[in-house]
Amino acid sequence: MKIIFFDIDGTLICGGSELMSESTKEAIRIARANGHICMINTGRTKRLVGENLTGQVEFDGLLLGCGTEIEYHGKQLMHKTFSMEDSKAILTAMKKYHVDAVLEGSREDYAPRGEEVFTETFRHMAREIENRKYDRYANAPGNYDKLYAYAETPAGMDGMKHDLSEILDFIDREQGFYEIVPKGYSKATAIRYITDYLKIPMEDTVAIGDSNNDLPMLKYAHTSIAMGNSSKQVLETADYITTDVDKDGIWNALKWLGVLDK
Repeated sequence: MKIIFFDIDGTLICGGSELMSESTKEAIRIARANGHICMINTGRTKRLVGENLTGQVEFDGLLLGCGTEIEYHGKQLMHKTFSMEDSKAILTAMKKYHVDAVLEGSREDYAPRGEEVFTETFRHMAREIENRKYDRYANAPGNYDKLYAYAETPAGMDGMKHDLSEILDFIDREQGFYEIVPKGYSKATAIRYITDYLKIPMEDTVAIGDSNNDLPMLKYAHTSIAMGNSSKQVLETADYITTDVDKDGIWNALKWLGVLDK
């Protein structure tokens, strides 16, 4: 029996779409029918995963927000949220260094408005922020788990790192964007938590991903698979490279793994 961890964006679905291909859904159904455990392991928080995605095909569990929340068969096992003190310190540093971010929580997301926006990049995202009905920063402290942040110059993010490195880990998503999570949390720690909980040996773990926030789980799992559309670092890390997400990448990955065979 294998336990297989799937990233979402660029792995289960194409960018800009929330729909999995038929071959992806069928591969997951067959793998589970053959006795393997299939789990989402994503940077998205629970609100951003939503029923539209998980309702397309059944998964055994959800590892959310880069390891900050874990569910198994609908039961919440763990949830890490920034404390009120740390939440306020993060917002203070963002203002000090002109860093914009969407603050992502399990139930709600928070985005800047008006004078709270420092960068042109985020001003161009204003319509999307309005359409998704993100809550205001004022309501964020104590209610968010991670950040998706942007700084127009390296100095901005360097300042954040200098002030908050004791409580935060920074994942470089390139071109000024960073995923920022509580210190010591990642997709790899999520794998460690659930495998300890289920008492599954590491030699039975498989991770499939495409982007830099997948690197911890790809390095930690016994077997790592990169999508054909992966970042350069992911391609260099993986044990096997499958096809692109929109070219039956998941089907081909699970076929190579042998979990589709009866």
